[in-house]
Amino acid sequence: MFRSHDSYEKAFCYRLLLALSLFSVVASLGAEGGKEPILLEQAKQFFKPLPETMATAEFPTPPERVSLGKRLFFDPRLSADGMISCATCHRPALYGTDALPRSIGVEHRVNPRNAPTVLNAALQDWQHWRGDRANVEEQASKSVLGHGSFGNPNEEAVLAKLRALGYTPAFQSAFPEANEPLTLENFGKAIGAYERTLVSPSPFDNYLKGNTEALGPQAKKGLGTFIKTGCIACHNGTGVGGQALRKFGIKKNYWQATGSEVVDEGRYSITQNQTDKYVFKVPSLRNVAMTPPYFHDGSVTTLPKAIRIMAQVQLGKTLSQQQIKAIMVFLNSLTGELPADFQQAPLLPPKAFNALP
Repeated sequence: MFRSHDSYEKAFCYRLLLALSLFSVVASLGAEGGKEPILLEQAKQFFKPLPETMATAEFPTPPERVSLGKRLFFDPRLSADGMISCATCHRPALYGTDALPRSIGVEHRVNPRNAPTVLNAALQDWQHWRGDRANVEEQASKSVLGHGSFGNPNEEAVLAKLRALGYTPAFQSAFPEANEPLTLENFGKAIGAYERTLVSPSPFDNYLKGNTEALGPQAKKGLGTFIKTGCIACHNGTGVGGQALRKFGIKKNYWQATGSEVVDEGRYSITQNQTDKYVFKVPSLRNVAMTPPYFHDGSVTTLPKAIRIMAQVQLGKTLSQQQIKAIMVFLNSLTGELPADFQQAPLLPPKAFNALP
């Protein structure tokens, strides 16, 4: 089910060699981030603008399915205690996060890891910090049964709630070709369809499309610094991350820098493969300025500190305050507008029932 970490290492080495082969060009950018169009062309080597939609042939986003998914996303009555919804850990006002070091789920159970933003999440190759979910659809369908999230004991308990809440006609409309529309798999597909609409284009996207005025001088300087420092070896692509699994703490044990109270062994806890020890998904940096605290355990509360730690433990580099400030300004350019359909919770079916004890 899980790919060996050796394949991740090979992919990483390939990206690193590509980066190094281009660093001779980057060197011409200079300390101030370079002149156009050199910097823009260099950025296009590593990054791509966000698409208008994250729908795929396998996972389309028809309006009926998106509408259903939005209601399910915001409905707390689907949890065992009637208190938790997807939006509990992925709040619009907090850019799709909950601003907690580790999320609190059903019956006040503390989850083992931080909740990443749901914005642009469907672009990522894996879901969850350990990469144990293939896509947002699987994440949704399994979370509703998760001990620390929704806490439902089994699939039938979820389906019974959906029927009691009057969702059956909506499932029939969203999945008209299915013999049995109301299933846990379709529950995940509906929420996934909604999440695939949560795209948040930013000034950086406008820059990548050729508008060189979309970024200010300091942001361009930070972009040049971000590339030259080597951050692009992992944080690249459309999501500026989210496409790789990497060891956290290549040059130094991460917990020595972050002050983490618990040493999380990451993907190793799933695979029991020694090469997966302390391996986590490389997070997307889209909207990162709006989504503290940082890292899998939320152990760092500020972006400048997170930047300093990443350079130290991943690259073995010590950044100056000027470099950190410049990178931070660039990362702010990754903040996009909240999708209109994410800013306001929907009206839900007016039904009530006793939550499970």
